[in-house]
Amino acid sequence: MLDDAQLAARLAFAVDLAQRAGQVALEYFQQPHTLKVSSKGPQDFVSQADYDTELVIRQALADRFPGDAFVGEETGGQEVDSHTGVWVVDPIDGTQPFLMGMATWCVSIAFALGDQMLIGVVYAPVTNELFAARLGHGATCNGRRIAVRAATSLTEGVVSVGYSRNTTIEQLVHVMGEMARQGGMYHRNGSGALSLCYVACGQLIGYIEPYINSWDCLAALVIIREAGGITNDFLAEHGLVTGGAVFAASPAIYPTIRDLLP
Repeated sequence: MLDDAQLAARLAFAVDLAQRAGQVALEYFQQPHTLKVSSKGPQDFVSQADYDTELVIRQALADRFPGDAFVGEETGGQEVDSHTGVWVVDPIDGTQPFLMGMATWCVSIAFALGDQMLIGVVYAPVTNELFAARLGHGATCNGRRIAVRAATSLTEGVVSVGYSRNTTIEQLVHVMGEMARQGGMYHRNGSGALSLCYVACGQLIGYIEPYINSWDCLAALVIIREAGGITNDFLAEHGLVTGGAVFAASPAIYPTIRDLLP
């Protein structure tokens, strides 16, 4: 296990790196005509901005922490054993909003060791929102402490529902139907990481997605937990490699959010 000083150094570096990488992505965002875009599947796009931003992050981490492993959405990963800390990165979470000129995209950088999520940094360059957390030290947005909303019912706020080509129509319809029957309202902005951070700061009361990849959620899950929220144990459920379901909410409403998915 890394000591407190080592983790603090990694968090500080990740915060700075997320901002630097965000500026790289932002330059592309402001000049969309320069982008080369390809499709990875239905409603699943990747651009040169994704690759270039991830390469900036990957190289910087390799230079600063050469003993750490890396898993990235665009450039793949290294084999990780139980003794190796691993950085889990999505250079642009919300590529489709990014390509459409919308503000709801972010850089997501997480650090985990074994089955522990230790560090999470999520930076949204367009809105200049920087969420950060380290295990046992709370969560912040732009340096200010944040906390989940103390909701006890779906009628007290809005729940974000994630959806991708890995989610079945039947799952989505079931979640939406159950939420509507309980008086809930749904939200989706195209970025799982950013939506989860909005749960952490109390703007949303919960998040649910039947299947999500680790790079889309790991950093934000650290932030939610450090903001007083509850999530399922994504890493224990082999989420780092295979992905899986995510449930996140304030403590009182977590069982309700979790039970929306059969």
